Amino acid sequence: MLHSLMAGFAKYGTDEELQRYLRDVADHVTHTSERVDGFRQALADILTVNATLVTQQQNAEMRALAEAGFEQNEEIKKISSWAAILFAPTLVGTIYGMNFEHMPELGWSFGYPFAIGLMGLVCVSLYVIFKRRGWL
Repeated sequence: MLHSLMAGFAKYGTDEELQRYLRDVADHVTHTSERVDGFRQALADILTVNATLVTQQQNAEMRALAEAGFEQNEEIKKISSWAAILFAPTLVGTIYGMNFEHMPELGWSFGYPFAIGLMGLVCVSLYVIFKRRGWL
């Protein structure tokens, strides 16, 4: 708008002082416009940095959650391994504790040592298997 006014100086014969004043105003408008553009660019850069920092924080939180999930998974493996090891002798003991009349191994003289040995063998076997897999 000011440029069109300044273009009409010669056409309308405006006063020299008014011309100087309008040029000064035009300079101020140009300077202010450049400052606004600079502030706009600075604000855009600040928003970009803020978005980057927020993303980095979210990535750090996700990494921490993933690490916690991995650690929790390792603990679950250990608990499950020990549960399996303890389940084996419980199963054998439960079978031999049913007290049915027609269980051939009840009359066998090596039935008790066999049951204890079987429980121990299964427990040791499971322990070795889980240890090799890194679960214990």
